[in-house]
Amino acid sequence: MGADGAQIGIVSIQDAMRRAQELDLDLVEVAPQANPPVCRIMDYGKFKYERDVRQKEARKKQVRVEVKEMKMRPKIDPHDYATKKGHIERFLNGGHKVKVTIMFRGREMAHTELGAKILDRLAGDLEPIAHVETPPKLDGRNMTIVFAPTKRSVVKREKAEGE
Repeated sequence: MGADGAQIGIVSIQDAMRRAQELDLDLVEVAPQANPPVCRIMDYGKFKYERDVRQKEARKKQVRVEVKEMKMRPKIDPHDYATKKGHIERFLNGGHKVKVTIMFRGREMAHTELGAKILDRLAGDLEPIAHVETPPKLDGRNMTIVFAPTKRSVVKREKAEGE
C-alpha cells in the first residue's frame, strides 16, 4: 500500500524499499500473517505516536472496578449496622464492589453463626442494588462476603449522571 492509502499491488521487497526511500518514508509490515505479507509506506514515527494516543484514549474509557472493604464485628450495634450499611450502599451505587468482613475475637469463634446471620441479613437488605458475588466464607478468624452492584443500579446511576 502506498503512502496515500492506495493499493500498489504485489511488488518485491527491494522495489517496495526503493519506493519508500524515494518518498523519504518507512516500509512498515502491517499484516505479517497474510500471504503475501501486507506492507505499507508511511512515516513510522507518526504511526507509532497515533497508535499510542489511541491506546491512551482506550485506557481512559476503561472502567476500573475498585473493591472497597467494610469491617464489622458479630456483636454490632443496630445503629452501627445501619451506618455501615449506608456506606456499603454508597460504594455499590458508585459502581464499586464491596468486601464485607466480620472479625471474630476470642470466644466469638465458637459462634460463627452470628456472623453468618449478619451477612445474610445484609445480603437481604442490599438485594435491590447488589448481588452476592462470593458467598460467605470463613477464613481464619474472619468471615468475608463480596457484593457486586447489579446492572440495573449501575444503569440508573449512569442515566442520573447524564442529566
